[in-house]
Amino acid sequence: MYILCHDCKQNYLMSFFNNKRNKFYFKTKHVFLNLILTLLFCTSLNVYSFSFTEQKIQFNHPINTNIDKLCKVANSTKNYLNKGNIYDPKVIHSNVLTKMGITSAKIKQSLSFICKVHKEDLAANRPERLLNPDFIQRNFKFINWKPDTLHAQKLSQNKKLLINLPKDKILMTKYYIHQAKARLNKSKKHPYALYKLPLDESNLTLEQAQENTTLTRYKYTKQEILKGVLDSPKQAEPLIFLSRKDLESSLMQGTVVADVNGEKKVFNVHRNNGMGYDRKIKPYEQNRYWYFKQVQGILGYGKDANNKVTVIPEVTFAGDIYKLGLGHLLFTQFDYKSHSEYKMAILADTGGAFENNLYQLDYLSGSYGGFKEYAAANRHLPDYISVWFMLLK
Repeated sequence: MYILCHDCKQNYLMSFFNNKRNKFYFKTKHVFLNLILTLLFCTSLNVYSFSFTEQKIQFNHPINTNIDKLCKVANSTKNYLNKGNIYDPKVIHSNVLTKMGITSAKIKQSLSFICKVHKEDLAANRPERLLNPDFIQRNFKFINWKPDTLHAQKLSQNKKLLINLPKDKILMTKYYIHQAKARLNKSKKHPYALYKLPLDESNLTLEQAQENTTLTRYKYTKQEILKGVLDSPKQAEPLIFLSRKDLESSLMQGTVVADVNGEKKVFNVHRNNGMGYDRKIKPYEQNRYWYFKQVQGILGYGKDANNKVTVIPEVTFAGDIYKLGLGHLLFTQFDYKSHSEYKMAILADTGGAFENNLYQLDYLSGSYGGFKEYAAANRHLPDYISVWFMLLK
């Protein structure tokens, strides 16, 4: 069990029980002193129940992963990590996993290794060794992730998936690349704009914008923007116009592939209005709003639109990279009604729902024209999965 305080001038992370040589022992040294200091410094005390344990996997099921796609996401993620902690200290770290021997350097080594092996196998015209359990066991160690059930319970009211969250599996939600019909001009069926950054910020870097809290972007809620506050006087240029349904899906998924008079254009979130995502209210009622930018491909995490990780369906997870760190190679077990299989994917994205969330992952499942199409294509996927962090030995 862990005690964490997020409103402290100094954070204390205390493990009351550690596993040492297969025997549990109680850490008495400084425990009570640290507990007193925690209570004194904290304005609020939060108790969490997540845990990480090194395990050996028995490999009772086949591995089903497109290694070529996995390598492409791994390369893009590694390139972002290479920018270093100074560039993006919020995610280029291993934070709560540091105690397990995981570092940003080890994360990058693991990503580099899978691409090296993939290229060698292609050159030798042989089967992918990364689909071979013996090869994986020899080269990787596995750290099992048990969810933060205590925090999940606090948010579980009227949420069946959280109420039924197992103690040994992670909640797996799914997200997708939204496809939409769009127009360049406002119409009755397409009345809602997807906006560029406001005019007073269009030429500012992220760092410059963060220093100026009087910018238009910070002034308005989503609800105000939907009512047209940016149009009179004009404070931001519209990229395209969408139906309300497509706008909400674009905001939720972070990417939209828009059919504009027969031409496909991709738009990705750029910067938001600085308002948090409230998991207690419905998406349509949220106040967080994202401004978008036209891009060349499907993008995941990046602190600004000019530098983002390229993501691909079925080999990408979104999660709490602020606590876990960006770029982990994840090994997962999907249990279907008729069989089970293992999948590998990269933790390369996040979202508002993953702030302070160590019980959930979001699986990038594909590209669909709407929720019904997405739901029909993914109803076979499990709601809970076993998850391990794969780390190169």
